Order: sequence, then C-alpha cells, then structure tokens
Amino acid sequence: MRIQIRQTWNHLFTVFSSMSVVLMVAALLLFLVPMLGKGMSAVFFRGTVEFRKMQHDLYGLGSESTLQKEIAATQAARDDIYAIFDRFSRGIDTDLLAGEAKRLYRDHGDELRYQNVPKDEYTALRKQAKGIRNHLMDAFESVDKAEIFEHLDAVEAFKSDASLKGTSVEKLIAMAADYRNIAETVDFSKRADYAEELDAVEEELFRLFGPRPGVERALAMESYGATRWDVVQKHLHQLVWQESWVLSEDGQQMVQKQVRRDDPKEGSFAGTQLAPMFALVEETVSETLRPRRTFYWRYFVQDSTPGHYFGGVGPEILGTLLLTVLAMCFAVPLGVISAAYLVEYAGENWVIKIIRVCINTLAGVPSIVYGLFGLAFFVEYVTAKQKCITSASMTLALLVLPVIIRASEEAIRAVPRTYREAAMGLGAGKFRTFATVTLPAAGPGILTGIILSLSRAAGETAPILFAGAVALGPIPDFAGKWWFQPTRALSYGCHDITVGDKLAMMVPHNQYGMVMTLILLVLCLNIVAIVIRSRMSKKLRGY
Repeated sequence: MRIQIRQTWNHLFTVFSSMSVVLMVAALLLFLVPMLGKGMSAVFFRGTVEFRKMQHDLYGLGSESTLQKEIAATQAARDDIYAIFDRFSRGIDTDLLAGEAKRLYRDHGDELRYQNVPKDEYTALRKQAKGIRNHLMDAFESVDKAEIFEHLDAVEAFKSDASLKGTSVEKLIAMAADYRNIAETVDFSKRADYAEELDAVEEELFRLFGPRPGVERALAMESYGATRWDVVQKHLHQLVWQESWVLSEDGQQMVQKQVRRDDPKEGSFAGTQLAPMFALVEETVSETLRPRRTFYWRYFVQDSTPGHYFGGVGPEILGTLLLTVLAMCFAVPLGVISAAYLVEYAGENWVIKIIRVCINTLAGVPSIVYGLFGLAFFVEYVTAKQKCITSASMTLALLVLPVIIRASEEAIRAVPRTYREAAMGLGAGKFRTFATVTLPAAGPGILTGIILSLSRAAGETAPILFAGAVALGPIPDFAGKWWFQPTRALSYGCHDITVGDKLAMMVPHNQYGMVMTLILLVLCLNIVAIVIRSRMSKKLRGY
C-alpha cells in the first residue's frame, strides 16, 4: 500500500514538473514570438521607391540610373493626382488666386510698355484689363453663386476679343473658366471647411509621396514619403477616410465615425472636382510607390537618422557590446577574487556574515539606484564629470557584481574537497591549488553566473541612463580616447523611442526592431558563453 502511494506521488510530481516546464516554455514563447515577429518587420518588409531613394541619398546604395528611371515613372503617375488637387485647391485659396490675378494685370502693363503702345490706346487697354481683373476679384471674394457666375460671364465676354490673344489678360480669362468649373461643384459657404480638410489631404499626400519635385526639406524624415508598404496603407486610409466624433444614437456618448471624403452623401468633398482624386490614389498607389519585397539586412549595420526614423541600429549594437564586454571585464575578475576570498580564506566571523548580507542585499537593489550612484560617483569623480563608456560600464559592473560573486561562491564550494587535498598532498600551496585546480573545476559554474550577468548588463537601461548612454551621437572613435566618449545602446534606444509618443507611433517597426535586435544579441552572447562552458566541462571530464 505504501509503495502504491509513493508511486502515485512520484507520478503526480512528474506530471506537475512536466506541466511547469510546458507552462514556462509556453509563457516564454507567448512573450518572445509576437515580439520577434513584430521586430522582424524592421528587416523583412515591402519597400517602396521612397525607401530606395532614401537608401541612395543617405547611404549611397543602389544604381542611380535605375533609380532615376523608377522615380520618373512614378512621378508621371503622381502628377495626375497633383493636377486634380492643385486645380481644386486653387479655387479654394482665393488669396492665392487674387495674388495671381494682380500679377497678371501688372504683367499686362509691362507688355504694353514694351510694345510702345500709343498713350490713348494704352489707357483704353489698361482700363479694359482693370475691369476684367476687378470682375475676377469680385468673383473670388463672393460666396453667392449667382453673383459669381455674373462676374465670370462679364470676364468671359472678352474671350473672343482678338486683341487679347497672347497677352496676360488672356490668362485672366482662362482663370475665369477654371474657376467656373470649380464654382459649379463647390458650396462656397463651406470654404473654411474645405480649406481645413485640404490641409489634412495635402499632409497625407506628403506623407505618401514626400515633398514635391523642387521642394527641399531640412530634416531627413521630411525628405521622403512612405518607405514601407504598411506605412503606405496607414496614410492611404487617413487620406481617403475622414474621422470625426459624433453623438451616438442614444445621445449619451461620443463615438468615432469614419466617412470617405468622396462619399456622395456625407463626404467632405462629395460632388466636387477633388472627389475623383481619392479613387485615383487608391487605384494607382502601386504605380506611384512601386512596392517590392525587401530584405533589409543592413538594418544591423547602418547608422540611423535623428529620431531613428530611417536607418539601422549598427551604432547601438556596437555600443551595447562595448558596455557589456567592459562591464564584464570590470566585474568578473573582482567577483571571482571576492568569491575566492570568501570561500577559501575568510572564516565565518561576524564581519564576513555582514559582508555576505550586504552582497545579497545589493543583488536586490533597483537598477535605477545603481544609475544614480554611477552619476554621483563615477561621473563626478572617476571620469571628471564626463558621461562616457567607462562610467557606464563601471556602473553596469557594480550592478552584476553581486550575481557573479554569489554564483562564483557556489561554484567554488561545489568543487570536491578531495581535489584540494590531492593537490596539497602533492606539495602545492593554497594559492596554487586554487589557481590550478579549484578555479578550473569551478569554471562552468562561474560561467553560469557570467551568462546571467551578461543578459542583465546588456538589457539594462536605468544604470546607463545617467552614466554614459545617449540617444543620438557619433560612433565611438577608436583612433582616439573612445573610452571617454558617450555611446548609444539598444536598451537606451528602445527607451528613447518609447518615451517619444508621437515618434513611437510613427516608427513602431524600429521600436520592435531594436527590441528584437537586443534579444538576438543577448541570445548570441549567451550561446557563446554556453559553448565555452560546455567545452570547459568536457575538458574537465577528460573528453
């Protein structure tokens, strides 16, 4: 009976242990798979012609002749879209039209003076042109369609006047014809609403296609349109659909409502000359942006533009490696020596007990405290108030030191006493026994602590936040004193993008891409350490 109970308990323990492992793996996958999946979108995506243009301009990649042909082909399709937009927006922006009318009137005067027209004829022609201009200006200022058409009729009455052929006045008459087409479809009482919506439409066209030819922007993020197909879909939706907040049917709360801007009933541009543009953009979006499947492996080596809007995470990877490796260089020797002293040389007096309590306490101190200490001590006194790689890596070293000491202590204690006795029986001293026998035997256990410390050092943000990390800055100059220069890091880059709410919404792929890169980097560092530990273990076992 007791044997059956014992077997039952053994089976239950096995089942619960297996379930725990399964749940742990499932939780890990539940966290990692979505994160890595979203992060991979920074490397695998459908890049547009704007992406290839950006890569060529900023990094000198791609064939210029091929790119120019592609740009010319896409620009031809975009011109049709902008022609509709410009034709309509000119009719809404009456100040612009009035300014152009005044300019044409002045040009007409210059033309007459250049032709040496007699004074009487000059006066008559200028009076005629002034009347045409005034009718046109009155049409622009009016919101009454009957009055508008009356003024336009007065202007177009001169359309057949042969004396106006080839003059600037003929262009004034052409403006009247264009404005008539707009006036027939536009409710001028909503001119302010049209102007506001036009600004939103123009902004989304800019986000899709970038600045128009001949227009230069100072910022890289404003010099190109949508570089990725997922970004294209987002801005295309915002272009075509208008979002507003309206009362619900029960009148109790506000709900969000989406209406196509060209919807015949509720659209803000219903029945206007601009309405066909939205369908045209949807139909030709592939032609205007030419998406192509892209494997952006340079994401891991390229530098980024300000704000991480374009480019990769090469400097961040380099900075993370520098900080992690230097932190290990500071922490591992000190940690192993401290552990060796506590195990091999120190006794069990009250001072040693206090030291062990302090080490255990330091292992649980929040990382932000280490960051503030690094700022107050390392930055102020060690590196002469210079936030740099050295101060940041020493702060990280303090952070992981307790873990290394505790792991090294347990590894050294786990070495069988017979090893020490055999070495000392052969005449080796205590230090030589530790250096040649105990330490190599404890190596795999010490490496386990180092592996845990690597992961934490690479992923921490708070300790380096105050001590030496920067969001943007030059790559460390290895020809100079690079250890006194600040550096970028993946963990700090993730933090920088996240705290900038607007930026995080604009480049979510870069945010997740940094997280993915950090996970992969930590995984690679751990694999290297595990391989070294495995080889060390095999060597100790005589394999």
